[in-house]
Amino acid sequence: MIHICATCGTSYESGAAQPIHCAICTDERQYVPRSGQKWTYREQIAAQHNNRWREHRPGLLSIETTPRFAIGQRAFLLTTPAGNILWDCIANLDSATIRLVTALGGLHAIAVSHPHYYTTMQDWSAAFGAPVFLHAADREWVMRPSPHLRFWEGETLELADGVRLVRLGGHFPGGTVLQLNRADKTLLVGDILQITPGGDAVSFMWSYPNMLPLSAVTVDGIADRVERLDFDRMYGAFTYQNIEAGAKAIVLRSAERYISHLN
Repeated sequence: MIHICATCGTSYESGAAQPIHCAICTDERQYVPRSGQKWTYREQIAAQHNNRWREHRPGLLSIETTPRFAIGQRAFLLTTPAGNILWDCIANLDSATIRLVTALGGLHAIAVSHPHYYTTMQDWSAAFGAPVFLHAADREWVMRPSPHLRFWEGETLELADGVRLVRLGGHFPGGTVLQLNRADKTLLVGDILQITPGGDAVSFMWSYPNMLPLSAVTVDGIADRVERLDFDRMYGAFTYQNIEAGAKAIVLRSAERYISHLN
């Protein structure tokens, strides 16, 4: 039996009995609602929700569950000559989504920024026969085994020509972004870099729901790694978290501002 946490979307293979608690939500970077731990099932999610698609750029589509489920992040489908790549994951993998992804050519690989978005990555990988690339520093947060999981180490991993995973850390030790070295140089960041509502700044947090900051040393290290990357556009985890130009300068300026406030 697969149980799914209704608060964060993480899936557990736990037999007939529900897990006592969600390890992701009891960590200080997430939360358990005042109403207590609640569980649901894949079939129930698919019956009550749909996935909405949007094209942002040629070859870059977002997938978002509506009505909102759990954390509410979006995933991205990136088309490349080597095959399609899914960036980040959402819990709802319904029959319509399977048909659409299959029609677009299936999946060559899946990569996830950090444990809050692991959700049902095991089901996505099984449905399309695609390996899932996770940074090894966050291995302890995998709650369901899968033969498709691939743990990588170090600072970068080339997924395909012009597609690279980069470890920024911060929110989680293995916090990862995806860099596209195409004509429209783009960074997909999940919420490793949290794009603010105005779209002209980003923030850096240990815990967003509990409003716990990162240290100045950590943010300075993130900024140093970002400085080495070449990108102009940036897309975050949630609807309208899009920066269409000048994204690198915005990140570096935001890091300086963040550190100055801490000091």
